[in-house]
This record gives sequence, C-alpha cells and structure tokens, in this order.
Amino acid sequence: MTTAIKTVQVEQNPTTAHLTAEDIENLGRELDAIREQVIASRGERDAAYIRKVIDGQRKLELGSRAILLFSLFPPAWFVGTVGLSVSKIVENMEIGHNVMHGQWDWMRDSKIHSTTWEWDNASPAEMWKHSHNEVHHTYTNVRGKDHDLGYGIMRVDENQKWVPFYVAQPLWNFINACVFEYGIAAYDLQIGKYLKGRTDKAEFQGKAKRVLAKIRKQATRDYLLHPLLSGPSALPTLTANLAANLVRNVWTHSVIMCGHFPEGVQTFEKNSIDGETRGEWYLRQMLGSANISGSRLLHFMSGNLSFQIEHHLFPDLPSNRYQEIAPKIQDVFERYGLTYTTGSLPRQVGSAWKTVFKLSLPNDFKVTNLLRRRRPTAAAERPVLKAP
Repeated sequence: MTTAIKTVQVEQNPTTAHLTAEDIENLGRELDAIREQVIASRGERDAAYIRKVIDGQRKLELGSRAILLFSLFPPAWFVGTVGLSVSKIVENMEIGHNVMHGQWDWMRDSKIHSTTWEWDNASPAEMWKHSHNEVHHTYTNVRGKDHDLGYGIMRVDENQKWVPFYVAQPLWNFINACVFEYGIAAYDLQIGKYLKGRTDKAEFQGKAKRVLAKIRKQATRDYLLHPLLSGPSALPTLTANLAANLVRNVWTHSVIMCGHFPEGVQTFEKNSIDGETRGEWYLRQMLGSANISGSRLLHFMSGNLSFQIEHHLFPDLPSNRYQEIAPKIQDVFERYGLTYTTGSLPRQVGSAWKTVFKLSLPNDFKVTNLLRRRRPTAAAERPVLKAP
C-alpha cells in the first residue's frame, strides 16, 4: 500500500515522474554506499585538516586584532578589517557550522566536538543545532515544516498564497543579509510562533535570555573591549569590527541563498513526506539544493557549502570530503535522469535574488499590465477629431 501511495506522489512531480519506487530505493542504496566509503576512510588526514583550519583561523583573528590596535592609520585599518572579516567567515562557516553538525565527533576530541563547541554567532549553539540540524535537515524545503525556508518572512514558492506583505520581501531580505546572525537567532527563537500564542511563555523567555546573554557577550568583546584596548585607535577599531561583522553576515547570507533559492531548486508539500523512505528523503535533498561552482578558495570560504547538495545528503560527513565525492554524486544524478543544479557565485546569487523579487508579486502579475494601467494608450493620447 505504501509503495502505491508513494508512486502516485512521485508521479505528481514531473522531475521524477520517470522514476519508479524501486529506482528511488536503488538510488538510496547507492548514496548509502558512498557515505559508508567516506566513513570507513576517515582518519588522520581529516583530523589534521580541521586542526590546521582552527589553528590558522585563531592566528588570523589574533593577528588582525593586533593590527587594529594601530587602525588610526588607514592601511592598518584596511588590513586588519579584511583579516578579521575572513577570520569571522571561516570561524562561522568551515568551523562552527560543520563542527556543530557533528562532522568531527568521530575524532573523540572534546575541544572539537558538537556537544562542546560554541561559535561567534548571536544564536547559542544548542538552539541552532535543534532548529538547523534536527528541523531543517529533516524537513528540507518542506513548506510549513522547514522553518529555514524563507525564515518566516518570505514567499518561497508560487504555491504559497500571496499577500501584500510579500511586496516588501526584497527589502526584508536585504536587511536580513546585513544582520544575518541576529535573523538566525530570531528564527531559532521562533518569535512568530510565540506571538501567535503557540509557544510556552516560560520556555520562550528562557531561550530569549540565552540569546540576549550571547549577544551581550559578543557586543562587549567587539564593540567595547577591543576598541578600548586600541586606545587612540578606539573609534577606527570599532568601525572595523562593525565592518567585519557586516561582511561576514552578507557573505554567509549569500552562500545560504545560493544553496536554497536559485532557479531549479524545488520545494515540497507537507503530505509529500508522509511515509517517506530513506531513498525518498535522499531524493528530496537532491531536488531541494543547489551548488556553487568555483575555486578551492571559494569552497573553503563557503565552509564547503558550495557543495550544498552533498551537504544536504550527508550533513555529518567531514566538509573537506564534499569536493571529493561531488563527481560520484553528479554521476548518480545523470544515471537517474536528474538535474544537478550548479552555477558560478554571481549566477547563483543573481538567480536567488531573481526568485525573491519574482515571488514578491502575485503569480499573475505582469509588468506589461502595470504599464498598460498607468500609461494611456496611443489612441487615448491622440485628440479625437469630430466632424464639423
């Protein structure tokens, strides 16, 4: 009975209509095999990689902050700000995000473990791990279940009912990019649910206290302690920290957008995951993600989330392995007649923003209609000549 139901659901999606239930389960077994190969080969090479990255990031941050002690001089401000921006990006993306996914738990190193790591981000680790690891990665791109999808402020699919509020979503998205770490913290708090009375008040207040305490700690370090330590360079150091946090937020937001919103990425109805098998879960990750093509430096600076498809398939595998297995995943896509959605960073960013603008308007909205309503027709512009 389950197979018959799921076959109907698959047939409703033209992208997968050619796949039988058996095809999907075979696909799942192939992906399981790729995962097992990586797990069996994890070792010192991987451990050395993450230790080297953590050590390099900490030295870069320390060096950049030392340079900012002299940020009264413009060259020192520029070099220190760039270094601090890169440091914050690496700490958030290649280290924090991936460590908290449990990608390095197999090392049994308490200093690099998902249960002990706390990152430089407004959202406390425990809250983020629940909303991201447990909710988002379980219900990837399922409307009404995946709360990462649009963060509750955007229309992300044509099947969502349009309301006038969505007209402003390009603005909300831009603001969200600038303050992304705080947007994530607000999302983790599920403020919308609380305002609708669907969250226990005491529980919400407890979480809010933890978030505010984390923000206070970060703000004290970046906007008070380090500027004061800079003495005469206090104000330039303050602006450098503001700039570095802004750069980190916009970069992180852009990478996340590229993985979830470009053209070609699909969303799913709630009932489409009823009785979902492992193969079907894999298939949903494949259709609901997009990659960014580019250099090794780009992959590193994105926390290897430029391989968002591989990350959604295997969120707990070491991030340095995603590029290695990407050709195998592409081969699976090709053999099962699926589109491996990828593109350059400018292309994917542009495509994601195009989607944001497009979905801010009703499905039947046409620019030509708007112009026709606002501008008189040629006939109306000409004077009407009447016979004498």
